Amino acid sequence: MERLVFLVGVIGNIISLLMFLSPGRTFVRIVKKKSTEEFESFPYICTLLSSSLWTYYGLTKPDSFLVATVNGFGVGVEIIYISLFLIFAPPPTRVKTGIVFGIMNVGFVGAAVGMTYLMLGGEVRIDAIGLMCSALNIIMYASPLSAMKRVVRAKSVEYMPFLLSFFLFLNGGHID
Repeated sequence: MERLVFLVGVIGNIISLLMFLSPGRTFVRIVKKKSTEEFESFPYICTLLSSSLWTYYGLTKPDSFLVATVNGFGVGVEIIYISLFLIFAPPPTRVKTGIVFGIMNVGFVGAAVGMTYLMLGGEVRIDAIGLMCSALNIIMYASPLSAMKRVVRAKSVEYMPFLLSFFLFLNGGHID
């Protein structure tokens, strides 16, 4: 049974890796054109938030090495994506992205880690972090919908990240 649990975890990690890497073509396009065009940063900010908290959960909960490593990888990849987005975004978008990034990925993550670390211990801490992660996954899985306004307005799916949406869908079905 333990072997099966590990195998399911490895399959989940493969799906998660594909999810983290799926926007790669989008960012190659952004770098080549030196413009974010009409792409949204929100899906990457939300994924970074979720990955950061899942990494903390994986480091806190015993025997959660797979959760910590794959999400730690995701943190690194999402930081690269957001950095590229900030480099190539027009100034108003850069400011908006920076503010949302600061609130969600510095403020919220810092508060969540600080509060759970200082105020809770043992299983209660692990449960609280897991509950936060699960609740925030709803935002992460819905974040590609932020591109829907643009898709509807332009009557084109050009700015809808299909691979990201697809792998978020698959990722939502695996068990951590």
